[in-house]
Amino acid sequence: MQIVWKGAIMAGAAMAMAQPACAKDIMVEAGENAQERLQEALILAQPGDVVVIGEGRFDLTDGLSLDIDNVTVRGSGPGKSVLSFKNQQGAGEGLLVTSDNVVLRDFAVEDTRGDGIKSKGADNIVYYNVRVEWTGGPKETNGAYGIYPVESENVLIDKAVAIGASDAGIYVGQSRNIIVRNSKALFNVAGIEIENSYDADVFSNIAMHNTGGILVFDLPNLPQQGGRNVRVFSNRATKNDTPNFAPAGNIVAGVPMGTGVMVMANNNVEIFGNVLGGNATSNIIITGYRFEFDDENYQPVPANVRISMNQHGKAGYQPGYRGLDQAAKAMGGTIPPILWDGSGSKIASDDAVQVLTLGLAAPDTPLEQAKPDVVELEGNTARALPAITMPEAMEAVIR
Repeated sequence: MQIVWKGAIMAGAAMAMAQPACAKDIMVEAGENAQERLQEALILAQPGDVVVIGEGRFDLTDGLSLDIDNVTVRGSGPGKSVLSFKNQQGAGEGLLVTSDNVVLRDFAVEDTRGDGIKSKGADNIVYYNVRVEWTGGPKETNGAYGIYPVESENVLIDKAVAIGASDAGIYVGQSRNIIVRNSKALFNVAGIEIENSYDADVFSNIAMHNTGGILVFDLPNLPQQGGRNVRVFSNRATKNDTPNFAPAGNIVAGVPMGTGVMVMANNNVEIFGNVLGGNATSNIIITGYRFEFDDENYQPVPANVRISMNQHGKAGYQPGYRGLDQAAKAMGGTIPPILWDGSGSKIASDDAVQVLTLGLAAPDTPLEQAKPDVVELEGNTARALPAITMPEAMEAVIR
């Protein structure tokens, strides 16, 4: 099977994800039968092992899976170790992880028919220096999600790149204790999305040329609801100018082109210290969930949203919501850089910018009944949220 086994010398004293004394590297090189050899390495790996993806392009025809705890999958860099799924036969993920204490680092996944890299129920997972890309540009037929952890506790995404997803490039859903940092999301429908999750920090990222840059959503009819305690700070969400190419019926198909940051039906959200501009609809949108739903436990409006110290460039010059083009004309060609539908508890802001409220207090009020009005917001009355920290073991593995 051309798998080279190398004894690995591990600094095991450093962390709880420490490697057993018998831990080994399992080297898989590019070339003939790459599909079988790489999947076998993922099956044969034992806790503490490192599956090493060699340099080169791996032409794969089916998805890969890992279900062993405490395994690292490591390449030579996202420009050197490339898993290409251009000839994938099924519609599933490129790589699916269902085990805990996993590190995915230094490789790329390209052109999957389904999602790029998905982890489900995988606690203490690290995505570091990975790239997921659909190389043919934005298309409805691209996979929905690039980097896609769900139903997990302790999710660390660092130095990742996601390009061309037809839903979200970097998506974390129904999870708790999350950090997304130092990453880039380009030419996706949603660049970075935190959905139905608790306790997340999204910072020092670049979200450009998406339909919407950074989304914080809470949706009905999901096992985990009540999304809350999310900080979006020190990001650059600019020039989000890609027309929406999500398949019809997707929630993100309703995100207007030119959205910088969008909060929908979340509680306790802080948006501060970001650079925002070049977003044709709005730099920041705060809205309730304005679709029909039958979930009696769902709370459809936002609450305790705090906006401060953001740098606002040009925005609102071609708003994507019906009727707002007339409001823009009445205001000299642009609407204010913060747009609020009017639902939920009043948002707080120290930003020295105007806010356009649509006056739609009830979540089911049609947009056609909007009564746009420019308002001044009160100061930061929402409570300050604590910083998110990861277990030391997770930070240690990428130092």
